[in-house]
Amino acid sequence: MQIQGLDDEIKGILFDMDGLLVNSENLYWEANIQAAKEANLGTPDDIYLKLVGSTTTDMDDFYRKYFKNKKQRDQFIKRTDELVWQWTEEGKLKLRPGVQEALDLFQKAGLPMAVVTSNTEDVVEHNLWATGSRNYFQFHLNYDDVRKNNVQPKPAPDIYLLATQKLHVPQNKILAFEDSSPGLLAAVNAGLKCVMVPDLIPASKNDYQNAAFVCKDFYEFLKKVC
Repeated sequence: MQIQGLDDEIKGILFDMDGLLVNSENLYWEANIQAAKEANLGTPDDIYLKLVGSTTTDMDDFYRKYFKNKKQRDQFIKRTDELVWQWTEEGKLKLRPGVQEALDLFQKAGLPMAVVTSNTEDVVEHNLWATGSRNYFQFHLNYDDVRKNNVQPKPAPDIYLLATQKLHVPQNKILAFEDSSPGLLAAVNAGLKCVMVPDLIPASKNDYQNAAFVCKDFYEFLKKVC
């Protein structure tokens, strides 16, 4: 597949999941607000925006700042996950604009596709089946694979390097899609071209420099397909 502005023909696709394929970042944000109010934490409603695409270190700093102890933190995480799972079951999880059309186009072109995410195995499977998108992907790599292979999570390039090996497509012919700065860095540092489709957090100046393109949604990207 030829993409306007890219020299190499694209023969494989890698996607992030949360905030990129699906609107889960919005659900996590809403769940964070509800879980915090139920626990009387007193955290600002916009605190989740600081965690979008955050690193493990960022998350640890957040937990130390707002939670008295590990028990309180774990209860908050559990409640947040329960709410998002429930809302996904209720049909509130949706593919982001243009994603369905992009998946159909890539599949028709015979391009192998996979998901590369920092979420866990059970959540990835749940989200992909709930949105009817699971069968588009040859495989997915997630946080469980990071731990199993003893590699670093995003923004390190490790999980993208694993995905490249498993996709069996040369790095210069793979196109990745991400919505956050850490994810974009992970893909670029793995030697991949990456399109950024921001969700809750707008692209930064550095993002524009690092990304092959920054698109408001997948519809905008699809206009670049020759």
